[in-house]
Amino acid sequence: MLHLDNKLTLTNAVAEAPNLTSRFTEDDLARIAKYCSDGYERDEQSRSNWLNRMRAAMDLALQIQQDKSFPWPNCSNIAFPLITIATMQFHSRSYPTLFSGPDIVKYRVPGVDKTGELTSHANLVAKYMSHQCMDLDESFEEQHDRLLINVPIVGCAFVKTQRNPAKGINTSTLVQAQDLVIDYFAKSVDGAARKTQLIPLYRNEVYERCVAGTFRDVLDEPWYKNPYQTPSRPQDLERDRANGRTQPEPDDATPILFGEQHCWLDLDCDGYAEPYIVTFDIVHKQVVRIVARWESDTDVERIRGRVLRINATEYYTKFGLIPAPDGSIYDIGFGVLLGPLNESVNTIVNQLVDAGTMSVAAGGFLSRGVKIAGGSITFQPFGWKRVDSTGDDLRKGIFPLPVREPSAVLFNLLTLLINYVQRISGSTDVMAGENPGQNTPAYNMNAMVEQGSKIYSAIFKRCWRSLRDEFRKLYILNARHMAPRVNFGEGVIGREFFLEDPSYVVPAADPNMASESMKLQQAVTLKQAAMTTPGYNKVAVEHNFLRALRVDGVELLFPGEAPPPPPDPKIVIEQMRDKREMLRMRMEQDQFAISLMEEHRLNTAKILQLQADATKLMTEAGGAQAVQQLDILKAAIDAYKAHNDSLAQRAELLMKGRETTSGPSTDGGGSQGMAPPSDDPGVQEALDQLAGAAQGTMGLGLLQPGQ
Repeated sequence: MLHLDNKLTLTNAVAEAPNLTSRFTEDDLARIAKYCSDGYERDEQSRSNWLNRMRAAMDLALQIQQDKSFPWPNCSNIAFPLITIATMQFHSRSYPTLFSGPDIVKYRVPGVDKTGELTSHANLVAKYMSHQCMDLDESFEEQHDRLLINVPIVGCAFVKTQRNPAKGINTSTLVQAQDLVIDYFAKSVDGAARKTQLIPLYRNEVYERCVAGTFRDVLDEPWYKNPYQTPSRPQDLERDRANGRTQPEPDDATPILFGEQHCWLDLDCDGYAEPYIVTFDIVHKQVVRIVARWESDTDVERIRGRVLRINATEYYTKFGLIPAPDGSIYDIGFGVLLGPLNESVNTIVNQLVDAGTMSVAAGGFLSRGVKIAGGSITFQPFGWKRVDSTGDDLRKGIFPLPVREPSAVLFNLLTLLINYVQRISGSTDVMAGENPGQNTPAYNMNAMVEQGSKIYSAIFKRCWRSLRDEFRKLYILNARHMAPRVNFGEGVIGREFFLEDPSYVVPAADPNMASESMKLQQAVTLKQAAMTTPGYNKVAVEHNFLRALRVDGVELLFPGEAPPPPPDPKIVIEQMRDKREMLRMRMEQDQFAISLMEEHRLNTAKILQLQADATKLMTEAGGAQAVQQLDILKAAIDAYKAHNDSLAQRAELLMKGRETTSGPSTDGGGSQGMAPPSDDPGVQEALDQLAGAAQGTMGLGLLQPGQ
């Protein structure tokens, strides 16, 4: 526990102060420096074994070759690139998936958006945050590119998210795992007791900070004026000696190593430690800066006048590959998982090459009876040497060294190890883009790719989750430091847009879509479903398809409104059945009209014939017999006239039915259940003539005798 001469009072002035070192005495600063330095050394010691494994893994990934003298000087020294291949495979999949285009941030719409206002708000926030990351922070994409190469080798890396007051922007900076010292068994980044970031600064950078007031003025301190010797760990010195490197002599260009420790210190001496950031020189243990790690007095929770809790600001986000089984804060990477196997593969490859060298260039023994000049004898193509011995003496006096060919068993073992390395890293031949066979069915190929992506998909979700946490830190920084009104390409936005719950901010990448082919396949399937099933928003489906193709400006390319949904296929089929029924009824009516016309024509002809017979009878005959015959003819004529009257009534009903169905209709025909009017105008004209003629026959009389 610290015992200080001066103590702080937790106020807004303390939270907003750029440097609190002026509030303490030199003795207090020395105690704080020792307290922080001791904590840093304990944390460094706790992870010493991890550092050794990490550096060995980095050597394998970089294919650094160490000098070998066994089994002979300058023997085979091949470093097989297993970890390098696994790293490149992971990077080539994750990097374009997480950063696939300018829009990398997504803001989820909370609840149901009936008016569209929430969606518009969410789109504006997402586009502005993407603009901040990809355009304003010029190093954002580069830092994450390096991160996604470092993570698969080491196992984890960290991103420091903070506000740059000089540039007025939010920045995200890569911090490698070896440069962020945390207790090896800390449960989480935000739950660690302290985190010490190692930051080398050149003298000009220290000078600028001292003049600006960010650092305590140490320009006249002896440790600053004298040449600075960068501290080296024992394992670093041993590694440098093995690789033939030596540390350069210190000079004015040697950077000064500072430790920026995010820790908890009880500087108000109330028994509760507060979150602070203490920056101190690693070698000389001199504090240059102390700043509060909370934003304002609103982050301090009190009860009955005493501090209950302080909500500390967290700057670091961890990106991990595979969580450590031993509970370490540092995740494990391919360097640790594949390191022993890679060493074994290197050994077997070098043994096979050395065996081949011995088999090709092996020497032997010469007996004393062979008369050859002393010294080494070398041969070249088409070269012959003169000796004083006979061929038989040479054959008997030369004994080649018995050397075997490279072992086939070792080669089979090498193949076995490489296959298991590929299983662990997910970098099989299919996943590396190689064709497994000419006759492999497409279904089997897709199934193999899907199963091969399982390992990568789990790791990709962890990276997606870490990127989500980083975006939420950027969202909170906007709520605290953004101007009330900012104009950018998509519209006007302000601080009030970032006062909602930051949990709605997520990466635009889909955590369940670990490859571009999966995303494109989903977009194609959705588009096919929208073409056959009503109810889809065709414009949104088309925009999704174009984005899956990585097309920019989809709104400009396809701005159309959503067309009306297609009619229900069941309704269309029913309408077609109704039309067929109407056509059938129309044909029956036309046939019926023709039959009426023909029957009326026959009746009219018979009536005229009977009238002619009656006229002839009245002219030629007379008497009672003629009257009787005329009565018979008159009865026949009346019967035919009655039949024509019936035909006229039926024609009139048929005409009324056609007039009823001749009005406008929505389906191009008549009313439902009624036949439409005939397309043949002659049929309608014939029906009119039929009605008129039938009415005319009603006036046909029978001439009386003597007329």
